[in-house]
Amino acid sequence: MFVKSIMRRPVTTVGPAASVRAVAALMKECGIGAVVICEAEKVVGIVTDRDIVTRYLPNAVSDGPIAAIMTRDVATCRPEQTVREAAHRMGDLQIRRLVVVDDAGAVAGIMSLGDIANDADEELAGQTLGEVVETR
Repeated sequence: MFVKSIMRRPVTTVGPAASVRAVAALMKECGIGAVVICEAEKVVGIVTDRDIVTRYLPNAVSDGPIAAIMTRDVATCRPEQTVREAAHRMGDLQIRRLVVVDDAGAVAGIMSLGDIANDADEELAGQTLGEVVETR
């Protein structure tokens, strides 16, 4: 099975100048836990609800740009990769989501551990989760 078969789209994206509060409100409105940050249709970061809680809220005095807390080194995969390959990458990097990009580097979708469990292979998702939470 390929990533393109289970990835979610469209992906909710914002620019790096979007405020943290606006991104948090967008997450709430859309019922999602991650937003991809794009500039000129290229992925430049990703922010999760956990990032907002751990990186922003403890030091927040006023609202600021999402670029200040986004993860810049975004882990990606391709739509043509197998779900197993993508899951191994997630385990190796200890992450729960991969941004799916096309040949031009534009966002094509997003794939989470939940997508693997629900739409591909529950056992593979469980193994990957074990690697994600493992203390290294």
